[in-house]
Amino acid sequence: MKLGLINSAWAQAGQETAFGIRKTKEIGFDTIDIFADPLDLDVEEKRLIVDTAAECDLPIVSVACVALGLIDFNPSVQRFHLERTTQYLDLCYELRAKNLLLVLGEYVWQQEVIPPEEQWGFAVENVQALGERAEALGLEIAVELEPFQASLVNSVDNMIKFLDDVGSPAVKANCDISHLHLVRTPFADVQKLRGRIAHVHLSDCDGKRHGDLPPGRGNTPIYEYLSQIQKTGFDGVVSLELEYSPEPDKIVSWVEEAYRETDTIMKAVGCRS
Repeated sequence: MKLGLINSAWAQAGQETAFGIRKTKEIGFDTIDIFADPLDLDVEEKRLIVDTAAECDLPIVSVACVALGLIDFNPSVQRFHLERTTQYLDLCYELRAKNLLLVLGEYVWQQEVIPPEEQWGFAVENVQALGERAEALGLEIAVELEPFQASLVNSVDNMIKFLDDVGSPAVKANCDISHLHLVRTPFADVQKLRGRIAHVHLSDCDGKRHGDLPPGRGNTPIYEYLSQIQKTGFDGVVSLELEYSPEPDKIVSWVEEAYRETDTIMKAVGCRS
């Protein structure tokens, strides 16, 4: 497996795009993921991302997209987010990324007003359309398991049902290790996703609240989950997700610490290539 970093770590600490890409390479990461909205990117920023990544010989693997409106009950909102997410896929293609990391939304009103099966159906229909576009571009969509009570996909079993209902070879799972811990996923359940994992996120947490901490600052059994992911045959990229550092002015040491700890774990598992 390769070790990557989502560039939101730098952006949320107020660092410029080129600085973040260059520092990612300098620290030792193999790849980088981009968190950027194509509706907010101008042509200069796109070129800066492409050129700086190429200069650093740092492949762009994934583009992260939060598209909560794909399961909104308003058709106009769904249409907007379907078009917006399609533009994300086009951005992946432009950046020569391999997958779009897709975060879906949550059930509204405690599932008491809009029948939950209707929102599920909205997601399936819209992701099927996105899957067709992804397949045409030679891309994959990695659906993220979110560890919140109302999240549409918040367990391994929900993930499998969703992927089955979508039925697209281009639509797979993102395995977020701290999220698996937060929903108390049995280690062996990771094997249910054999052949269906497109991407992996890695961070730590305290087991109670979403954290995105450097490994070692929480109690996530990262070694155990990563070992199970390796046993599925996955040999792609594990991307560190480090967001909302409590000390933005110390973001470089924050990322360096996370790199060292993750590299140590991956080597202990025997999966760092």
